[in-house]
Amino acid sequence: MPNLIEKESAEKRMDEIMSRLLRTGVVLAAVFVLGGGILYMTQHRTVPTNYRVFQGEPAELRTLPGIAHEALALHGPGLIQFGLLLLIATPIARVAFSAIAFLYQRDWTYVLVTLAVLGLLVYSLLGSAG
Repeated sequence: MPNLIEKESAEKRMDEIMSRLLRTGVVLAAVFVLGGGILYMTQHRTVPTNYRVFQGEPAELRTLPGIAHEALALHGPGLIQFGLLLLIATPIARVAFSAIAFLYQRDWTYVLVTLAVLGLLVYSLLGSAG
């Protein structure tokens, strides 16, 4: 019986860590997006928007180094983009943590399934870049 109790305790710890990870990721993403939005609105409040002409994101906001540079420079759009990257990275971090937790528990079936899901997530994000 002690083995069952230890397993339930380990699963409960894993659930608590994962919920903390998800909560922290979403809150951090919201803080960056909100802060970036406030900065953007205060810096561009008088610029009229022309909805007839499509303007995509500037080149510096299309790459990870560019987004990091813009966010570190405290530019509103860079902070917004960084917050969105955090939001996208949060569930991916959860899946990666799950793989590590299942590895620790020696649950090989779930390790393989979780690594397959992680591989598909990473491929879907980076696979189209090549």
